[in-house]
Amino acid sequence: MPPGIALGIDVGGTGVKAALVELATGNLISKRVRMSTPRPSTPEAVAETIRAVVDSVVAEYGFGPDIPAGCGLPSVVKSGVVMTAANIDKGWIGVNAEELIGGVLGRPVFVVNDADAAAIAEARIGAGKGVPGTVIVLTIGTGIGSGLLVDGHLVPNTEFGHLEFKGKDAETADKAMFAFFAKHLKK
Repeated sequence: MPPGIALGIDVGGTGVKAALVELATGNLISKRVRMSTPRPSTPEAVAETIRAVVDSVVAEYGFGPDIPAGCGLPSVVKSGVVMTAANIDKGWIGVNAEELIGGVLGRPVFVVNDADAAAIAEARIGAGKGVPGTVIVLTIGTGIGSGLLVDGHLVPNTEFGHLEFKGKDAETADKAMFAFFAKHLKK
């Protein structure tokens, strides 16, 4: 594998995806492999699903454990440890996801909040590149994720979808509003 390639893993509320990514451009250089997120989405079940999608990418593109891996999770992550679990099983709370996933894959894995990963990508190679001031990235999927950048620097784990609105998490408080955004912003 040429330098500048990494394995990207995305764990969502409904799907687990993996692909090889060219870091300079963000382009996928492999087929994106997707499997449904297991129910329940316990740490062990999700780790095995991650192993299966990564094994599919490895089988087709043949690379070893020297390729770095990054994984986005739909939760607050601090130093590799999962702190919240709104759209995955509560059993994740307190789990060192880097150790768990890295152990299953036999390679080091860096784990971060999924929307934070999207914000970092936008700052480096996307619409947020070189933009001064405040940039917010919203991810609309099973829930609403948020990544916040100030002058190109990440403010980690903002999780705006979990701010209280009408006595509930913002992402669940108004189903009609969420459905509208999900439909129109995913295009």
